[in-house]
Amino acid sequence: MGRGAYALARVAVYVRTAGVALWWTGVAAAGVGLAVPGLTGRRIGVLAGAALFLLAALTTFLVRRRRCSTLIRGASKADQWVVLHDRAVTVRTWLRRRRWWLTAAFLAAVASSAAAPAAGGMLLAGTGAGLWAKSVWLGAWERRHEQLLWVRPEWADGRSPARRAVRGWTTTGPLAGDAAPGGARRRRPAAPARERRPRARVTAAAR
Repeated sequence: MGRGAYALARVAVYVRTAGVALWWTGVAAAGVGLAVPGLTGRRIGVLAGAALFLLAALTTFLVRRRRCSTLIRGASKADQWVVLHDRAVTVRTWLRRRRWWLTAAFLAAVASSAAAPAAGGMLLAGTGAGLWAKSVWLGAWERRHEQLLWVRPEWADGRSPARRAVRGWTTTGPLAGDAAPGGARRRRPAAPARERRPRARVTAAAR
């Protein structure tokens, strides 16, 4: 590494990871909650949960969106000497930091089913859906501008890439890293068996 080298992690991977984790936590909690009759009954619980799902998804999608737009407009181009975190590293870091929080959220959502079956789980799932939609929005920007958005992981601190402590985002070319626009795994078409050749790993900020 050169002098002044620093690491970068994909913004969309942070957002997508949080969305997927909350979605499946909420789905699991809602499934368990349906087994509990609850005070309001299953029908009312599911209807209330559907309303909470939509409200949570819309709110989560809109929250900090203005902050994201500001960071996008002020994003700078990555220096030559940067270390790009693999998608798996970013996902693992986020999940490690949030595993106890996710467990507590799951238990709280299941406990709330004693009052309204499945409602708490659907609220969590709606929050996850809103974050996933935000990662899709970020991915659309990345495809449109043929750039990828990155953040320094020590600024994001395993939380939100748009938190107040984040001083700015960085951009690279569309081939940098191993995650596609939006934070999903990059799909590479397999070469024919007779023509298959070893591929060079994309390093630094591919432009």
